[in-house]
Amino acid sequence: MSLFSNTRPLIFAVALSAFWLTALSGLPCDAHAEMEAPTGEVILVVGGNISETNVGDEAHFDRQMLTALGMETLTTTTPFEETPQDFQGPRLAALLKAVGAQGQVIVATALDGYTVEIPTRDMLDYPVLLAMVWNGKEMGIRNKGPTWIIYPLDQYPELVEEKFSTRSVWQLSSLNIQ
Repeated sequence: MSLFSNTRPLIFAVALSAFWLTALSGLPCDAHAEMEAPTGEVILVVGGNISETNVGDEAHFDRQMLTALGMETLTTTTPFEETPQDFQGPRLAALLKAVGAQGQVIVATALDGYTVEIPTRDMLDYPVLLAMVWNGKEMGIRNKGPTWIIYPLDQYPELVEEKFSTRSVWQLSSLNIQ
């Protein structure tokens, strides 16, 4: 019997191992791929219980990244405007999906430090918008931007309550998912 007669299973095992190492070497080490980093000015930071990040354990978004989530139009009054206004932006539900949010509460914080808790359930029950365009004009800090949480008040009369008014955060700067 030759010294090499029983090497066939060993050669097969080595070849199979080499195949899998090569196939798996292109995968990231963690369980998910990182999001694309913002190239423009960051206008929204999402943190907390999320699985998709691009800066440390947070997801930073510039205007282009938010636009890429899909722009929708909503015409509605707000607690602060008596006549119907046109708003455009992605749905807040699309943003939560993009970051892999897992939680029951969103803590929304404005540039001035105003903070409010919003149940994530609202995003399932209503088409809540993350407005970036108001009456055809890109929103900036001087006109309640760069982002404003808008509830569809005219489409859902049950939303015309103070608790929903407090959730309509303008000059939104961050969301923390809990």
